[in-house]
Amino acid sequence: MPDETPQPEHVIQVRDLVKTFDGRTVLDGINLDVLSGETLVVMGGSGCGKSTLLRHMVGSIKPDRGSIKLLGEEITTLEEEGMNEIRKQFGILFQSGALFNSMTLRQNVALPLQEHTTLDGDTIDIIVKIKLELVGLREHADKFPAQISGGMKKRAGLARALALDPKILFYDEPSAGLDPVTSAEIDILIMNLSRQLGVTSVVVTHEMDSAFRIADRMAMLDKGRMLLIDTRAGFETLRDAKGELDDTSGLIRQFLRGDPEGPITRRKLSTGYADDLLGEVPRHLRPHPSVQPTRGA
Repeated sequence: MPDETPQPEHVIQVRDLVKTFDGRTVLDGINLDVLSGETLVVMGGSGCGKSTLLRHMVGSIKPDRGSIKLLGEEITTLEEEGMNEIRKQFGILFQSGALFNSMTLRQNVALPLQEHTTLDGDTIDIIVKIKLELVGLREHADKFPAQISGGMKKRAGLARALALDPKILFYDEPSAGLDPVTSAEIDILIMNLSRQLGVTSVVVTHEMDSAFRIADRMAMLDKGRMLLIDTRAGFETLRDAKGELDDTSGLIRQFLRGDPEGPITRRKLSTGYADDLLGEVPRHLRPHPSVQPTRGA
C-alpha cells in the first residue's frame, strides 16, 4: 500500500540560486527546502555565503538566477509592495537585537502592531505584555535598551519579531557576542518558542554548541556551495567519525569539531603568500549582519 503519512509542508523552497558580486560567485546553485515547524540551522565559515543566503530568503536582495518560494509565493519577482505583505508573515532577530534606543522595550514591541494593524491601543498593550512574557521580559517593559544586558536585548528583539505572530522566524547569529550561559538560555528560548508556537525557524550561525542544541536539520555551506543537508543526528555521526574521510566529509568534520588540522587548513595553506599576507578579502565577503534594519535606531 502507498504511504499515506502526511508529508511536511515546504514553507521555504530555494532552487538553483546563484548570486555574484563583482564577478565572484557567492552562491553557486543553492537548493534548499525548509519544512513547516522545523528548526533548520545554516552554518559555515566566514564568507561561505550563509549570510547572503539569508538575505535572499528575507527578500533583502535579488538573485542573479534561481527561485525562492516563501509560503508558496515566488518572492524573486515580487515588487516591494508585495514583498512587504510577505514580510508581515515572518520575523527576524538581528545580531544586535536592532532595538530603537529612544524607545522602551514596550514601545519597541508595539511598533510593528501600530504600523501594520488597526488594533486599538488597549489590545496592542495586551499583546505586547504577552510577547514580553514569552521571552521573560514583561517586568522590564519600561526599560530602555541602554538599561539592559546584551542577552536581554536579544530577547527583546525576539519579542518584537514575534509581535505579528509570524509563521517563520529568521535568526541572524543569535548567540553572537553572548557568554556561554546566556547563549544557552537563548537556545532554550528558541526551542521553547518552536514547541509552543509551532513556528518554523531558520538559524544562521557558526556556533557549533548552539547548532547541535537547537537544530532539527542542518545545512553546511562552503564557498557558496551547499555541501550537505542532513538531520542533526546525521551531522553528529559525521562529527564523531573516526579515520580517513573524503575531502568533503573531512572538511565538514573539521568544521564541526573545530580541529586545527584538516582540509580547511590545507586549503588555507595553499593560498598564495601575497593574498594570505595582505588578507585581500572582497568587501562583500567580509563579516556583516545578514539583514539590516530598515529604520535607524
